[in-house]
Amino acid sequence: MSDAILNKEKSAVGQTAAPPQQAPILFLHAIDRHYRQGDVTLHILKGAELAVWPGQAVALVAPSGAGKSTLLHIAGLLEHPDGGDVYVDQIATSALSDAERTRIRRTEIGFIYQFHHLLMEFSAMENVIMPQMVRGLSRAEATKRATDLLGYLGLKERLTHRPAELSGGEQQRVAIARAVANAPRILLADEPTGNLDPKTSEHVFGALTQLVEASGLAVVVATHNMDIAARMHRRVTLRRLGGRVGITSLPLFAGGAPPPLVRLPKLSPLLTKNIS
Repeated sequence: MSDAILNKEKSAVGQTAAPPQQAPILFLHAIDRHYRQGDVTLHILKGAELAVWPGQAVALVAPSGAGKSTLLHIAGLLEHPDGGDVYVDQIATSALSDAERTRIRRTEIGFIYQFHHLLMEFSAMENVIMPQMVRGLSRAEATKRATDLLGYLGLKERLTHRPAELSGGEQQRVAIARAVANAPRILLADEPTGNLDPKTSEHVFGALTQLVEASGLAVVVATHNMDIAARMHRRVTLRRLGGRVGITSLPLFAGGAPPPLVRLPKLSPLLTKNIS
């Protein structure tokens, strides 16, 4: 049974290699994931590796059912791998307690899904305010942050509208604002434009790339849209290797060595990124 292999893939936009002295903010090392169906073991990921650096937008491309969502769930600490480890800012997360993993997920990682999952009884502003108040900001601070983010994403005139009063593209832009409201360093998006028409997809993708450029976010986007994938810094594909799914991407570290272990850092200061 062979492991997943790494092959160099041409960059879609400019140079993708990070400076040698800079460690990736997200590193998936030798990830295995399998499920049991009766007596059969389904290997979803086998020896998969992926590194993403700050300010880098990576497209994750594969057919439906190939394991894109599984990979994102593992990267976002929503799911434990069966083997390997996920490093967030050089922190190995597999041995951390659930509370520590939750703390990293809450402060360092943002999520966007194909469906916006906004709270329908609350306005666009309130949907972006709430996660900040859960994080510990005052309502006044959270309101200022939400206003700036939504305005930056072209929703200045829609702050008090509820999701049902917004278009699909507007709803998804609110979801983006909510995902970055607590200034995460990593943003994971699972088919964020999958339910949108091509023109609206362009608007949403433009908003996402603006945030990457303005804030230095590391972004991984699972998508079927090859036009969008081609415009990102890197394209990563999930491909089957001997019946299993592995990652084809750029080489990582010499010898495949993971980054050094360091202690879990204290919580990052709130709102340290100037996105507005």
